[in-house]
Amino acid sequence: MSFRKVVRQSKFRHVFGQPVKTEQCYDDIRVSRVTWDSTFCAVNPSFVAIIVEASGGGAFLVLPLHKTGRIDKSYPTVCGHTGPVLDIDWCPHNDHVIASGSEDCTVMVWQIPENGLSQPLTEPVVVLEGHSKRVGIVTWHPTARNVLLSAGCDNVVLIWNVGTAEELYRLEGLHPDLIYSVSWSRDGSRFCTACKDKNVRVIDPRRGTVVAEKERAHEGARPMRAIFLADGKIFTTGFSRMSERQLALWDMENLEEPMGLQELDSSNGALLPFYDPDTNVVYVCGKGDSSIRYFEITEEPPYIHFLNTFTSKEPQRGMGWMPKRGLDVSKCEIARFYKLHERKCEPIIMTVPRK
Repeated sequence: MSFRKVVRQSKFRHVFGQPVKTEQCYDDIRVSRVTWDSTFCAVNPSFVAIIVEASGGGAFLVLPLHKTGRIDKSYPTVCGHTGPVLDIDWCPHNDHVIASGSEDCTVMVWQIPENGLSQPLTEPVVVLEGHSKRVGIVTWHPTARNVLLSAGCDNVVLIWNVGTAEELYRLEGLHPDLIYSVSWSRDGSRFCTACKDKNVRVIDPRRGTVVAEKERAHEGARPMRAIFLADGKIFTTGFSRMSERQLALWDMENLEEPMGLQELDSSNGALLPFYDPDTNVVYVCGKGDSSIRYFEITEEPPYIHFLNTFTSKEPQRGMGWMPKRGLDVSKCEIARFYKLHERKCEPIIMTVPRK
């Protein structure tokens, strides 16, 4: 008779988060009050971009990472949209290119100068017009250059060639309702979407077909999210029928039952998942929560293992996530978040302690 190990072996069981010192935060930023469930913040190794309040139109700040401290009210913004900005995303292949989607039904692509902005930026490099309603999601293709996906409240997904400003693929009729989230697979051959009709779909953009579909992935009526993991599995966050927040892990080959399902709590903020493919850790940040929970995804049941929770005093309005290239790995840093408060942006560093 062999005794089963009570404590699971894991490299990441003791990961802990710590906020940086006050002087390393970005202060006095009027974070946007738009009621839209996006992250409101996008980060790369050179800049941090934050959607801010703007009178008449939409704007976002782009700050060089080292420009911490109090941000002057007159600091220049990127302000070419005529409606509020809903989502922004940095290009993974060029740290000076950022895309933004807005309520004015357009997607704009901007070139940020080498040292950041010295005057307001009003001229985008490319304006992409094709949506008939506001654009709530923009996300770059992970492997192909100059390919951008946008999803709007017209339930249409468009894939653009940014270099020529042409529509490559127009995916209509696949979603009967509002699209909550879109996530590319690791190699960019497919993407998965979470929709207001409670279904999760895996779509092949070249064929324009739904490859796999899970109906009623989460029973609750509130927004849900779906992201692709490195091995092709799908991780979703949503709500149960009793409005409790849930996490689930799905195998694309068999979507009948989830591989793992966990209930968290009965708060009502949408859960934003962030996934690190190198460590297989998923970080879940609730909008309006003051905590970040993290889970390790493994090959053996129960598949989703709760690791720990990072808690702070103030609730988060949005969250930025630094790509791996921008981390200080010599200090055992495995993730860095940029947490938006009412008036500031605070970096939080996740570290693996080493003996």
